[in-house]
Amino acid sequence: MPRIDNDLFYKNALKKYGVTAKGLNWFDKASQQKRFKVIYSLIKDDLPGSTIIDAGCGFGDFYEWVKDKNVTYIGYEIVSESVEIARDKTGQEIYQKDILKDDLQQADFYIASGSMNILSRFETFLFIKRCFAHSTKGFLFNLPYGKDDSKHFNYFLQQEIKHFCKKFECEVTLQSGYLPNDFTVYLKR
Repeated sequence: MPRIDNDLFYKNALKKYGVTAKGLNWFDKASQQKRFKVIYSLIKDDLPGSTIIDAGCGFGDFYEWVKDKNVTYIGYEIVSESVEIARDKTGQEIYQKDILKDDLQQADFYIASGSMNILSRFETFLFIKRCFAHSTKGFLFNLPYGKDDSKHFNYFLQQEIKHFCKKFECEVTLQSGYLPNDFTVYLKR
């Protein structure tokens, strides 16, 4: 179970801030876009003809980065209000899915930006395992960096993630420095 109620966490932000980056509990749009830029930069050369599943797509904002790149974009989102907004905003296939429990389809890439920020340790590792298992080219995700002493957010040390991901027999790339207390991981097949 998440550290805090997932549904309330996101529905309250949407109610307070509307269809904005803050409405998804991002600090601001600039930080959201920096995270997207890192993910995009790691896979841009392998995108044409690929299918991407955005796991925890929120309002489908990452779609703007790939919409003109000959990519099939699919969003998975657990919060029903966000599913409807993402469908309207992107015109793409957006499904209400719980990554930890529901059936997932194969895709070239899975990405998750901010999707694991309030999960427990167990849930985070399960999320990573399931998304990687359903990707044929790789899984990219970001996490808050630091000691895990928050009651709300899910902080990790980079070496913890690197150690966990060794068992996947893939190339593990970690990127940091683009924002304080954040890092991106690319599990490339």
